[in-house]
Amino acid sequence: MTTDPAITAVAALDDVLRRGMYAYIRRAHRPVTRDEAAASVGISRKLAAFHLDKLVDAGLLRARYEPVGGIRKVGRTPKVYEPAETDIRVTIPERRHEVLAGILMDAVLAEGEGESARQSAVRVAGRRGEELGASERARAKPGRLGAERALTLLEALLSRHGFEPSRESATCVRLRNCPFHPLAARAPELVCGINHAFLDGVLTGLEAPKVQAVLVPRPGECCVELRSSPQGDRP
Repeated sequence: MTTDPAITAVAALDDVLRRGMYAYIRRAHRPVTRDEAAASVGISRKLAAFHLDKLVDAGLLRARYEPVGGIRKVGRTPKVYEPAETDIRVTIPERRHEVLAGILMDAVLAEGEGESARQSAVRVAGRRGEELGASERARAKPGRLGAERALTLLEALLSRHGFEPSRESATCVRLRNCPFHPLAARAPELVCGINHAFLDGVLTGLEAPKVQAVLVPRPGECCVELRSSPQGDRP
């Protein structure tokens, strides 16, 4: 599911006044005062301040005190607003096309001699996954991981990244959502190969040798399933 901050941001715009002021501030390409924002939608300065601060709380605007036009006048320095440098998206179920795009771009830039574009993409995906897994291990400090504990950590981690993990048994986690759909439907061998390498990299970075990422495609779901390794160690 889309993250709470994104939903909060979109909900904040479900008001015609906030939406109007936000659009005005984005078009201005400069810091905007409360008076200017109020005039843009025809309301009082006090009411505008209330709505503008709601947009700040939602992460859509940022505010500071600054002399208008760079000129310091007698009296209180006005509060000004400008768009926050955030990219708000809401998709249900969650999609992460920017992750796939980043992998493909890095693959083009880092393609080695004698290496195909597909091989480069799979290699980069594995590295990206390994970085994510290592970051999660550094955060959680789980120590030596058995299969069940590793799968529990993976459930939480992959839930934050849009995979909608479902614990089917103590030793198996099914990923119910493909964050790269519908691109995976257009080029399943390429995208599923990248996804498999990414998740295999996550296991490497997390230091979870007793879990393996297995390709088990099912319609409408992620192509990968995480299982306890029969040998207790991944090749």
